[in-house]
Amino acid sequence: MAGFLGRLGGWCARHGRIVLALWVIAAVGLMGGSLVLGRPVSNDVSIPGTDAQRAHDLMRDGFGPGYAAGGTVQLVVYSDKGPLLDKRAKQAVDQAVERIRTVPHVAKVDTPFRKGGIASNLRIGVITVRMQGHDSSKLAETTQALSRAADPARAAGLEVVAADSSTPADKEIKTGPSEIIGVACALLVLVFAFGTLAAALVPIFTALVSVAAGLGVIGLLGHVVDVPKQAGIMATMIGLGVGIDYALFLLSRHRKLLSEGVPVQESVRRTVASSGGAVVFAGGTVIIALSALMLGGFPLLRTLGWITGISVVCAVLTSITLVPALLGLLGHRVNALRVPFLGRNRDSSGWAGLGAWVARRPWQVLVASVVVLVALAAPAVALKLGPLDDGYGTQGSPARRAYELMAVGFGPGSNGPMSVVAELPQPVAAANDPVVDQLTREITAVGGVAHVAPATLNTSGRAVLIQVIPSYAPSDTRAADVVRDIRAISLPGMKVHVGGKVAALTDAGNRISDRTPLVIGVVVLLSALLLLLAFRAPIVAFKAALMNLVSLGAAFGALALVFSIGLGSALVGMDAPASSSSLETLFFTVPIESYVPLMLFAVLFGLSMDYEVFLLTAVRQAYLGHRDNGRAVAEGLGSTGRVITSAALIMVAVFVAFIAYPDPMVKTFGVGLAVAIAVDATIIRGFLVPATMVLLGRLNWWCPRWLDRLLPNLSVEGHDEEDAATPSPVRGGAFTRV
Repeated sequence: MAGFLGRLGGWCARHGRIVLALWVIAAVGLMGGSLVLGRPVSNDVSIPGTDAQRAHDLMRDGFGPGYAAGGTVQLVVYSDKGPLLDKRAKQAVDQAVERIRTVPHVAKVDTPFRKGGIASNLRIGVITVRMQGHDSSKLAETTQALSRAADPARAAGLEVVAADSSTPADKEIKTGPSEIIGVACALLVLVFAFGTLAAALVPIFTALVSVAAGLGVIGLLGHVVDVPKQAGIMATMIGLGVGIDYALFLLSRHRKLLSEGVPVQESVRRTVASSGGAVVFAGGTVIIALSALMLGGFPLLRTLGWITGISVVCAVLTSITLVPALLGLLGHRVNALRVPFLGRNRDSSGWAGLGAWVARRPWQVLVASVVVLVALAAPAVALKLGPLDDGYGTQGSPARRAYELMAVGFGPGSNGPMSVVAELPQPVAAANDPVVDQLTREITAVGGVAHVAPATLNTSGRAVLIQVIPSYAPSDTRAADVVRDIRAISLPGMKVHVGGKVAALTDAGNRISDRTPLVIGVVVLLSALLLLLAFRAPIVAFKAALMNLVSLGAAFGALALVFSIGLGSALVGMDAPASSSSLETLFFTVPIESYVPLMLFAVLFGLSMDYEVFLLTAVRQAYLGHRDNGRAVAEGLGSTGRVITSAALIMVAVFVAFIAYPDPMVKTFGVGLAVAIAVDATIIRGFLVPATMVLLGRLNWWCPRWLDRLLPNLSVEGHDEEDAATPSPVRGGAFTRV
């Protein structure tokens, strides 16, 4: 592989203008095409085989318009001057209802002036709009059109806001200033690391081209597959981080070779043959981890995984083609535009000294590192998983305002109604049939049920629909208990199903919990196998996988501390209700969606493996030179410490910048990724990994003879010609060369 990458890098360096033009045309064309043709996204969070999905399927069969997913929109009306029943207010609402009926695809409109449509305080009412024949993927646009139609009510001094009936997975996350902040911080770190503006701009430009191409591909894919609305922001977050990091690793190696007097073209070739291989393997571990989400049993998670992987593929491709093209074009001008007082000291003796210090006292370092990591991971036991509703949205946003009005007027459970659909043993003629009445009584008797609406039969008389309002908010774990209790109702010949937001998220959580051990096992084993192919050292491969799991503990500990315990939730922009006390505001707790930890695991495992690969390759090359394990660890840490630290700072800066997004899911990922990368690049790569490698000694590179014969001859990092004469270690159950 090293030979192929070297030839590829050399060709790109010699034909830099062609490669640069092709990448710019591809990025502009893909992004422009997605903007012109549109970037369709899907709000389909169906989970085949679950009870909630069965309920939703039955609701499409003969119950009339508006009962299918995305078929109902609610507008909450509030009067702060008097009851809605006052003549002027009522006339304004009636005018709004008439205008709403003229909006395309509106099949039925229920006014607030109906039973159950107006709160007991007479100031809050709900206009329920049932849609038919509309594009359910454009629910946001449909809701905006309906809201504009209610302007007559606003003209009369009434407040009208649209209640968000979607799940958190439906949210459209738009790009914002976080990308700019992240790029600016990354540029600042690169300038400090390299000391020249020309060198600092190479990773930035490469990453921007990579992200643009990836987002263009993802946007166009929306025309042929269901693309979740979170795909764009996840691809941007991960793409920026790995794109800048991979280019940074290549650029650091190239500048080192240039400083040693190697000609530009030869330096680029050697760089791509060596560090380019590490980039390919590192990117492969990220893609493997993301691809394993396909086993999660949650279509949204599966699609989000492989689509996010597209950004990683683009980052790898630009790193091994566009970066060498830019380096070839720049030549020695890569060191141009030097910034005074920065980047002049390239001495790595500090990191090498740290490695030597660790090598002299490995047991003490190991124990201290484990104690610190356990302390960081300890809060993870308090991690609170659960549905995330609009009560956690941005203070003052329409969705949160509607949520709070509904909770005040109709109770917290009105924001998460449940749809009970029962398959009857035989057709019935009326909704007041004794069988249906018995079911209604059973549902009413369930603890936590606040209101049961009259039953509705479908056209065949074989299924009945009953809307249920629980006593608890959607994010309250007791709401899931209500779902389970209703499903437990047993009547002769009747199958009871529960749908709705709470039921769907409950089923999603159960499905993901069941599949989590499988996903974790597959990710760990496949990543370890990839490292085994790269290093031909079983102990190193499986130890690396274990170290990545350790960094995950710190990430989940941070998530629990900030969101589940609430210490710092206000600092990341989570707004407590206006009525909260100062103490409640300070410790405002936020549940974490059940699919987020698994997605976070896949992303973090892949990203952490990047630093493991780069550190191990450096240690391995040093070991091959003199066979002194302790010295090799010190030299490996010394040669990679500065670049890994810079890469980690960049990635942390990018992830921290995304915490500014108003969406709680993005905040969760930002906190978890930033903490994990920071811990991984300092405590784990700086202390824990070197200490364990010193203690293992020559066992690090042990490989059984039979396994050595089976493994293909691959290498993470190729060797320069001057290393070619290095004798291979003894085979036969002892040690083998990379």
